[in-house]
Amino acid sequence: MKIEFVGAPSPSAVVAVLVNEGRELSAPAQAYDQRSGGALTRAVAGGRFTGGKASSLALVAPHGLEAPQLVAVGAGAKDKFDDLALEGAAGHAYHSVKLSGHDTLALDLSDRSAADAARAAFAIRLAAYRFDKYRTTEKPERKPSIATVQIVTADPAAAQAAFAPLAAIAEGVLFARDLVSEVPNVLYPAEFARRCKALEPLGLQVEVLGEAEMTKLGMNTLLAVGQGSAKESQLVVMRWNGAADKDAQPIAFVGKGVTFDTGGISIKPAEGMEEMKFDMGGAAAVAGLMHALAGRKAKVNAVGVLGLVENMPDGDAQRPGDVVKSMSGQTVEIINTDAEGRLVLADALWYTQERFKPKFMVDLATLTGAMIISLGLDYAGIFANDDDLAAALAAGSAEVGENTWRLPLPAQYEKQIESACADMKNTGGRPAGSITAALFLQKFTNGVPWAHIDIAPTAWKKDSKVATVPDGASGFGVRLLDRMVAAKYEG
Repeated sequence: MKIEFVGAPSPSAVVAVLVNEGRELSAPAQAYDQRSGGALTRAVAGGRFTGGKASSLALVAPHGLEAPQLVAVGAGAKDKFDDLALEGAAGHAYHSVKLSGHDTLALDLSDRSAADAARAAFAIRLAAYRFDKYRTTEKPERKPSIATVQIVTADPAAAQAAFAPLAAIAEGVLFARDLVSEVPNVLYPAEFARRCKALEPLGLQVEVLGEAEMTKLGMNTLLAVGQGSAKESQLVVMRWNGAADKDAQPIAFVGKGVTFDTGGISIKPAEGMEEMKFDMGGAAAVAGLMHALAGRKAKVNAVGVLGLVENMPDGDAQRPGDVVKSMSGQTVEIINTDAEGRLVLADALWYTQERFKPKFMVDLATLTGAMIISLGLDYAGIFANDDDLAAALAAGSAEVGENTWRLPLPAQYEKQIESACADMKNTGGRPAGSITAALFLQKFTNGVPWAHIDIAPTAWKKDSKVATVPDGASGFGVRLLDRMVAAKYEG
């Protein structure tokens, strides 16, 4: 999609204008209303459209205007029209006309700042995402027709400049969405690693460790997950050195990347197993974050570590009852081979803190179905051993609309993962399943400030209510972490 910042819309463009709750026309809407002889006022007054969020009203071939359509887009309450409300309105403007058959949308924000114009473009870039590379017989009328979006603004040059860093963040989100959307026979660990390696022209340093290197390091819990697969496991290390002091202590992000999860010997039910292609959503989010940081030249040193495996059942697969020694030296009794993500993260977290000595570590993982039971489908869970880090994540969450909720790490629940024959078990059963999984991970942080984000509820959307997040891969975590980094750790 082509995005332009212009002083006036093209004659053939569908024009969208904002209307606030209470049928209050924005200044651009008033101008178009006057040119059309009050057609917009009459249309708004004569129906149920009031300017509420996620609503729109289209006037076809309005008299006095060259535009083939004039679309009034609900902006909601005027006193609550913040950045997220603007994003929602811009995204809804796109969705309201994307199947119209017209190829150009012009959103008139000429009464608003250049920063607002840039944010609207950012929102539409996210809203227009569609993973359709394998569709070959889709009917034309079901394909979006909008190929160009014009944002009408009083200062196109300033809007273009403000858009540059937002465009980099959008590219990171879309990169993550592409990874999560990709089919599992195409995206296995080595292919995931190759796509990360291809980001080096942005200035990232990308290192890929194979099974031989990980064996030497003693990363046996990670390797055990992938030992039943014909696809080799990988560990990807992505580094961005953007701080003035290239040797300054970095911040670190760790992602679970199970490119397909059958459950292994503890095999999952057949129904819904196809969705387990998105069990690498945590690694995708970390890769997307590193893409965004490099793209906008963030003034920070950051490390992203991705543990990439495929969990398959065959004669070499790990068994319930096995005991595996982790890179940390701690031993783990395998109770359920479908509790595999924590095994991947155990070695990845230990490796990260040991090699890079970071200020903090944040891991992201589609870790537990229990998190969906706890929080539903609109919130990710946060666990942390550091209150300042948890607060920074919560602030970033609120600013970008990626909802999170902090849960406790009660030490008494560690009894559930005590083992009779090893240092710990890899699962503590159904009660507090997300908490015991986080307590397991905490044992591999070595006291480094750390937070775990369980994105099982939010990595994949089936009925999205957010205009900038289409159904399917959400890219959840990229914006949240980028915002946190920008607000707290760049300098």
